Amino acid sequence: MTATSPSPAEPAPIPVVVAGALGRMGAEVIKAVVAAPDCTLVGAIDTTPGREGEDVGLALGLGELEVAISADFEGSLCQAGQAVRQSGPGGGAVLVDFTHPSVVYEHCRGAFAYGVHPVIGTTGLRPDQLADLAAFAEKASMGGAVVPNFCVGMVLLQQAAAAAARFYDYAELTELHHNRKADAPSGTCLKTAELMEELGKTFNPLQVEEHESLAGCRGGLRESGLRLHAVRLPGLVAHQEVMFGSPGETYTLRHDTIDRSAYMPGVLLTVRKVRRLGGLVYGLERLL
Repeated sequence: MTATSPSPAEPAPIPVVVAGALGRMGAEVIKAVVAAPDCTLVGAIDTTPGREGEDVGLALGLGELEVAISADFEGSLCQAGQAVRQSGPGGGAVLVDFTHPSVVYEHCRGAFAYGVHPVIGTTGLRPDQLADLAAFAEKASMGGAVVPNFCVGMVLLQQAAAAAARFYDYAELTELHHNRKADAPSGTCLKTAELMEELGKTFNPLQVEEHESLAGCRGGLRESGLRLHAVRLPGLVAHQEVMFGSPGETYTLRHDTIDRSAYMPGVLLTVRKVRRLGGLVYGLERLL
C-alpha cells in the first residue's frame, strides 16, 4: 500500500471586527464577512443606545451569529488582539471601521496599539493625521489601510482623471452623497484631485475676475486651481463627476454607486491583504 502525504492544513479564517456594525456600511460589511469562507466575524462594535448585548446577526436579520454588539471599542480590540499573539507574522485580527470622522483617527491608532490591523473606510482624515498613522504603523511593524472608496470602478475613474489631466488645463470635480455624510468634500474626491495634481501643473487659469454673489457657490478652491463641489441629498448613495473643458469640447468622467454592496469586493480584498503589508497604505489602487 502506498502512503499518501497528508493534505496541508487549511489556513485559519481571518478574524474580523466591524466598527459601526449597525450602520448602513457596517451592516453590509458584516454580511460580506459572514458569507466569505476565509473570514470569521469576532466582534461587532456599535454605540447605538439600547443595542449593546444583542446578537448582531439577529439585529441585522442574518440569523444568530453568536457575536454580541458591544459599545466597548478598546475591550473589543483587546479581545480580538489575542489572535495576533497566536497567529504570528502575517496573521492576526482585522478591524473594518465605518464610523465617523471625529473618532476614526483614534480608532486607527487604537487598533495598532492592540495589534489589530485597521482597514479604514471612513473618510475625513487630515494629511497630518495620515502621516502620523503611517509613522505609527511603521513603528509597530504592522499593516493598515485607509481607503476612501472601495469601488474598483472609482479607482478606474481616478486613473482616467489623472491621465486626462495631462491634456486639459481646465477641470472641476463634483461629488454627490446622501445627506448623512458628515465630511465634505469626500475623501474620494480629495484623492482624485491629489492624483490629478501629481503632474505639478496649475489648473483653471482665470479668464475674468470672478465675483461670488453667494459665498461658496464656485466650490472649494485648491492651491492647484482645481475646484471641488459637494452635493448632499437624500436618495443619493455615492457619485462623482470630473469634467474637463477646452475650446469646443468637454470631457466628462462619472462613477455612480447604486448600492453599497458595490464596495464589498474591495473591502474583502483589503481584509485579505492588509495583514501582509509592511505599513499603512492609502487608496485601493495600492492593493490591486
